Amino acid sequence: MSTDNGSEEHEESSEVEIAEDDEGVRDRLGEEADRAVERFDESIVDLLSWILDTETRARIYVYLRQNPHSTSDEIAEGTGLYPSTVREALAELHEEEKVERRKRQSGGAGNNPYEYTAIAPSDLVSGIAGDVQSELNTVFNLDDHLNGENGDDEGEGEEAATAADHEPVTITVDEESTDGEPSDEE
Repeated sequence: MSTDNGSEEHEESSEVEIAEDDEGVRDRLGEEADRAVERFDESIVDLLSWILDTETRARIYVYLRQNPHSTSDEIAEGTGLYPSTVREALAELHEEEKVERRKRQSGGAGNNPYEYTAIAPSDLVSGIAGDVQSELNTVFNLDDHLNGENGDDEGEGEEAATAADHEPVTITVDEESTDGEPSDEE
C-alpha cells in the first residue's frame, strides 16, 4: 500500500508541475505576442510617418482608425500626446482631407466638440499615389528632360519632349470593399 500511496503523490506533484509549466509557457507566449504586436504597430507608424509627414500625425491616424468619432481630448489621452499638439495636427489633417470631422451630438445644452474619423487606408494611399507617380516619372525621364533643356545636339530637343510625354510609371490602387475583397468599381 505504501507504494500505491507514493505513486499517487508522485502523479499529483507531476500534474502540478505540468500545470505550472503550461502556465509559464502561456505567459511567455502572451509576452512574445504582445511584443510582436507592438513591433508591428511601430512598423505601421513608421510607414505612416512617411506618408503623413510626421510620427505625431501617424499616431493620430492609427488611433482614429481604431477609435473613430473621437474628440481631440480623447485622442490626446489615448495617444499620450499633448492636447495642443493633437489639435494642431488634426487641423492640418482635416485641411488635407485625411480625417473627417463633425460636431458631436448631445442631448444637453453647451459646446459640442468636434469628433474625428480617419479616412480609409486605401483612400490615403490613393491620395499620394499620384504624387509618387509624378516624382518617379520625373526621375525616369531625367535624361530626356536634361537633354531637352540643354539642347546639346540638334533635333534632340524634339525627341526629348516626345519621350518626356511618355510616362513610364503608372500606379493603380485598388479599393477593397468592406468584406476585404477588391471592389468591382472603376
